[in-house]
Amino acid sequence: MPTKSDNRAIIALLLSATLWGLIWFPLRYLEQQGITGLWSSLIIYGALIPVGLFMARKSWRQLPQYPLALLWIGLASGWCNVAFIVAVIEGNVVRVLLLFYLSPVWATLIAWIHLDERPHLPAAMTVVVAMAGALIMLWEPSLGRPWPRETSDWIALSSGLAFAMANVGIRATPALSLNMKMMANWLGVSAVALVWILLIADPVPQVPASIWLLTVALGVVMLVMTLTVQYGVTHMPLYRSSVILLFELVAGAVSAQLLTDEVIQPREFLGGALIIMAAWASARTHHQ
Repeated sequence: MPTKSDNRAIIALLLSATLWGLIWFPLRYLEQQGITGLWSSLIIYGALIPVGLFMARKSWRQLPQYPLALLWIGLASGWCNVAFIVAVIEGNVVRVLLLFYLSPVWATLIAWIHLDERPHLPAAMTVVVAMAGALIMLWEPSLGRPWPRETSDWIALSSGLAFAMANVGIRATPALSLNMKMMANWLGVSAVALVWILLIADPVPQVPASIWLLTVALGVVMLVMTLTVQYGVTHMPLYRSSVILLFELVAGAVSAQLLTDEVIQPREFLGGALIIMAAWASARTHHQ
């Protein structure tokens, strides 16, 4: 019988998944007002750095102990979040979310190479199913082969890969405090966004103060999303939390259908169904 702790964890995970599935909407609004995805990333996560500094104030002694691990986590998390924000602004919401959810495949392969965690047969089968789904989704009839059709596809794929890399880095450093990992995440996002802005010479947005404040306020939402997912994952087995977090796809798909004119093709439905099935199976196989 579910305990109160289980119920709170479920609510926290559903809230986080829903917010992640809906985050594209305020991000696109900010884009329309003149705040690009890169500037949104820099402002939102930059606003979280003071919070992170306060939370990690007792853990700074770990910095010289895990410099490479923190750099790995920071850069991987940074690219993951910035790429995700740019992709959901520029691309088809559902496509981006589905391609991002190839991350369990990348995590399995990276863990095999980096942590020497050889996948057993069920895990290997989930990789095959997920890759089949991706090939179906990305199939380009004009080329006769699977190929991302838009830049946002590439960015979404890279975001899922970076998410897997960040998770492998986190898994490889169990002694590193959660607050330091969060601090590395937020610093990494800010650094990646700033470098990207400088590389493409994205000018400083000329927008009213109210838009700047709205962007900073979205940082508070990001903080809630971070804390709720961490609470849920901490208080619930990984196989259950992973499945519940798939609700992000539902929230993203429903909101995109209601608020945009984006259309999902039958081929994308089929490929997406295989990816979701593989993500669910991946969570279940970790329980066995």
